[in-house]
Amino acid sequence: MEIIQFPFNFITFILSLSIFFFFFFFFLIIKVKGWKKVRAPQRLPPSPPKLPIIGHLHHIITSVPHHYSLRELANKYGPLMHLKFGEVSTIVVSSRDIAKEVLKTHDLACADRPKTVATQIMWYNYTDILFCPYGDYWRQMRKICILELLSNKNVRSFEYIRKDEALVLTESILLSSGVPFNLTEKIFVFMSSITFRTALGKVSMDRDGTIKLIKKALGLAGQFDLADLFPSVKIFSFVSWNKFKLLKLRKKLDEILGNIIEDHIDNFSATKRGNGELGTEDLIDVLLRLKESGELDFPITNDSIKSIIFDMFAGGTDTSSTAVEWAMSELMRNPRVMAKAQDEVRQAFNGRKTIEETEIHALKYLKLVINETLRLHPSVSMIPRSCREEFEINGYHIPLNANVIINIWSIGRDPTYWHNPESFEPERFETNSINFLGKNFEYLPFGSGRRICPGMNFGIANVEFLLAHLLYYFDWKLPQGVGDLDMSEIDGFVVSRKSNLHLIATPYEG
Repeated sequence: MEIIQFPFNFITFILSLSIFFFFFFFFLIIKVKGWKKVRAPQRLPPSPPKLPIIGHLHHIITSVPHHYSLRELANKYGPLMHLKFGEVSTIVVSSRDIAKEVLKTHDLACADRPKTVATQIMWYNYTDILFCPYGDYWRQMRKICILELLSNKNVRSFEYIRKDEALVLTESILLSSGVPFNLTEKIFVFMSSITFRTALGKVSMDRDGTIKLIKKALGLAGQFDLADLFPSVKIFSFVSWNKFKLLKLRKKLDEILGNIIEDHIDNFSATKRGNGELGTEDLIDVLLRLKESGELDFPITNDSIKSIIFDMFAGGTDTSSTAVEWAMSELMRNPRVMAKAQDEVRQAFNGRKTIEETEIHALKYLKLVINETLRLHPSVSMIPRSCREEFEINGYHIPLNANVIINIWSIGRDPTYWHNPESFEPERFETNSINFLGKNFEYLPFGSGRRICPGMNFGIANVEFLLAHLLYYFDWKLPQGVGDLDMSEIDGFVVSRKSNLHLIATPYEG
């Protein structure tokens, strides 16, 4: 095929014309908008090579879970990186000091959460607490959560529910005594039942079916969509199969939760008592009372109540059950730690038929085990934020609307801050004052700053009680033929084990 060649004069003319129009429009912009409006390119953090259209996606899709690949990239390009996932700018933080800059110094500038198709659908257009944009409505809802829903007093008042569910769990494990069983499923049922009873009270409905539906929805909510990566391409939001499945699930949940709310209203009108199991208020009662009070600056709706219920299941079930599952996995791999933890629990409750929650606080080594579990296996491996304002870190520009990801999984395994970081050593927390309250930026399992997890006390109470219960009542061993546990992780809304934990339990006869 013949190659078309342009004569030199023609090429020169085209280049000259291009240069002319460039300077013409450049000076026109200056004249109209002024010099101050013309900004030089900002200095972004370092980036690895990227591809057209998809940007840096190819660096993370080859590794699951993604926090592994982000750590490898950080080792090469530094603890502050700029990545482009499709159209979306993402800043990845992988060090304690930069995490402190983001979550403390610039906490207000990046106090929003990233928006996705899934979170918008399942959390009713962000009318909840976890994903709600920062502002007056968020402050109101967070205050309600801390003072009315999950205060220390309320968390303690749920002890009778934890005891009831622990008894059910014990009987269930006894039925499988001496043979392998799926401990992952039993832990999840325990945690979800507690959340169900504290949030929804004594409603009569298909509890197991509803829990399975919510679990399925949470799994889908942890997946990204093409529309999240290319928000300007509107067609992606119409052809999303994941969006279709989420809308279908939410329609089912809408009907269930709507009926629960109506039942609460009717029951209270008839009895003038709360719908909690002891006649007190459950969480829906509290929200309905506040809704009808007329005292809120920002009225809440039934959709707001549904979204907060979903918050409770997302933050109170998946994360807590995952934490206990990882703790049991590490204890099985570390017999010395298992023996020490069981000895402490059994000495504290020697000869008793029930575990008293007020005395769990004295189990110091159990707390160290939980701390170490959350360091190695934070239930949520990355803290997601979104920039409300531009700011700078270490001379680098952090753009408006960029997503910011703090890779707390990587920071928790960084040898700069932790001796033998890959080893499970609860004793490391005996010799330092590090805790999970958000002030130590090398250890942030619940986040930090304005968006620190508001359900932290509720989650820790459930984890401590269940772990103490499992260690006190049963001895544990791996099924025959299992030499070493597979500790592979799987990505999602919560970072859980890739395979369920199957163990053999025998009743403790001490």
